[in-house]
Amino acid sequence: MGWIWLIIVGAIVGALGRLFHPGADPMGWVVTIVLGIVSLIIGGIIANGFWAFVIGVIIAVVLTAVYGRTMAGRSPRTV
Repeated sequence: MGWIWLIIVGAIVGALGRLFHPGADPMGWVVTIVLGIVSLIIGGIIANGFWAFVIGVIIAVVLTAVYGRTMAGRSPRTV
């Protein structure tokens, strides 16, 4: 049950990170969830409870910006 909550809250945190980051983000919903989960884990290491969520959103904004800068020049893959 803990993994399901981590994925759900990770999706929320990733979506908030994308919302607060200005500009277009070249990522799909899977990458958004992964960035949200990673930022929640880092936020959980730094703080507990509500503050872990707040720090997770801030880290998600930073990770979204870094991901957007590194993937900006790449073209999407076609099959």
